[in-house]
Amino acid sequence: QVQLVESGGGLVQAGGSLRLSCAASGSIFSINAMGWYRQAPGNQRELVADITLGGNTNYADSVKGRFTISRANANNTVYLQMNSLKPEDTAVYYCYAAVRTTAYRGYSPFWGQGTQVTVSS
Repeated sequence: QVQLVESGGGLVQAGGSLRLSCAASGSIFSINAMGWYRQAPGNQRELVADITLGGNTNYADSVKGRFTISRANANNTVYLQMNSLKPEDTAVYYCYAAVRTTAYRGYSPFWGQGTQVTVSS
């Protein structure tokens, strides 16, 4: 069993900053990619950013230059620094990790329960 626990969401004014954290724990042999998705009411879940084990990053066009993803491999944690927040960034943010639970299995996706980010205008 693998658990992903997010923290750091909340309410912030437009132009402000928040930092999300997500720690993975449980039956983890190795983790490949980690990242963040978000889902606003009435919208589909969309990729915000992800990062490979080697540190290669990928961002949605809407957050480039404002958000920064990073990870600490030693403690299976991924971070999302969000600056210059806009009301359209309001959503539930979900972290995910591609986890291998044993040496004999491939990578499977695991998800956190989500953390609400609300940006007021």
